[in-house]
Order: sequence, then structure tokens, then C-alpha cells
Amino acid sequence: MTQIDLNSDVGEGVGNETELMPLISSCNIACGGHAGDENTMSETIGLALKYHVKIGAHPSYPDRLNFGRKVMDISSQDLISSIKKQLTSFLNLLKKEGGELHHIKPHGALYNVIAKDEDLANTFLDAVEDLKEVPIYVPYLSKMHKVAIKRGFRFYLEAFADRNYHADLRLVSRVDKNALINEPKMVLEHVLNMAKNGQVKTMDGEFIKIMAHTFCVHGDTPSALKILMYLHQELPNYNIQIKR
Repeated sequence: MTQIDLNSDVGEGVGNETELMPLISSCNIACGGHAGDENTMSETIGLALKYHVKIGAHPSYPDRLNFGRKVMDISSQDLISSIKKQLTSFLNLLKKEGGELHHIKPHGALYNVIAKDEDLANTFLDAVEDLKEVPIYVPYLSKMHKVAIKRGFRFYLEAFADRNYHADLRLVSRVDKNALINEPKMVLEHVLNMAKNGQVKTMDGEFIKIMAHTFCVHGDTPSALKILMYLHQELPNYNIQIKR
């Protein structure tokens, strides 16, 4: 039986956490950069603890206006300061609720830019240096993956269950109508290719090698709940178990 982790970005104002938490094994909680505040962080941490879901921090560019989905023209020091502030706020609440930090996953544009820019990948690692023992969710063969190895950071490789890929393993931009995969059966096929065969079918129809320990279904994907319910129903038929 193959075991996989299913993660989701939560605490972002969608309001579906109560439905999603029983269906995922790890979560990435917005900590004030692109979304979230002390109330949403505390509530979401509480739900994660209730359903025994591994808890991750989800820092981003400090850009609530654009939901952290646009690259900001910001100095490295300002970005480091913002990430540290977000993580400090989150960790204080996590400690208060009696939880433990399982991982860190950067959000949105920050995630994408550090995947391809080595200098910015190093900047992000500078920001989380004090939490070096905490694994980071990173995409396979990205600059972030390679820099994390070089600097001795722990990590889990992440792939996206509900997003399409280009041949260079970049995610298809959200401005493209084909960026999201909303049909549960197509998501299942996507995950099976990655989890069982170690490859992903790209927008060009190619099959490219990929590795992943955790698979993301975005909490704000319109059919997120249907997707997760379907995966829970179907994955055991392919000898895949969601690791709790």
C-alpha cells in the first residue's frame, strides 16, 4: 500500500475548513500576509488539532489586496522581516493552542518565484533559518529544492493535484483557463500518474518525471470538497492510502 499526504491551503477566508479537515492529512494555514488574522489562525489551528491534521504555516508576500498572487517589488530585507513577522504571530498562536509546527509552505507568487529564482530561494531560507529543523514544502527539481539540499534544510517534495503543468514543471498560470483541474476523475488520474508512475502529464501531452511526498488540493478550488471526497473513495482501489 502506497502512502501519500494530502494537503490544502486553509484559513484564507473561504470558510470551508470544517468540511475539508476530515479529508486531508496536512494543512497550510494563512498567517496574515495574503489572508488570515489571529482569529482565523486560532480557529483553523483548532480544527486541525480536532481532526489530527498536521499543521503548516503558509507565509506569503505581504499583499492582501492581490491575495499574494502577484510578485511584489520588495527588498530582500523587507521580505525577510515580513515572513519572520508572519511566522512569529502564527507560532505564538500555535503554542497557545497546544499544537506543533509540522512544515512551512510559501504561498502563491512567493512559492512560484522562489521555485525559479535561486537568489530569492536563498532569501526565503534566510527568513526561516531559525526554524531550520522544520521541513519546507518544495516543488521537485526547483531552485528551492536544490538550494534547500545545498543548505541542509529539511523538505517534503510537493506536487499539485488540481493544477496543470508545463514541460519544465512550472505550473500553468492561473490567468490561463486550463490552469485548474476541477473534475474529480481528472484529478484522480493526475495523482495516480504522479504517485504510482512518478510522472506528470503536461499541457503538451508529454509525460515528465516528477517526485512528490505530498499533494495539494487548494482550498479555494471550486470543487475542492468533491475532489477530496472522490480521492478518499477511489485511491484505496489503487492501493494508495492517505497518510494520517
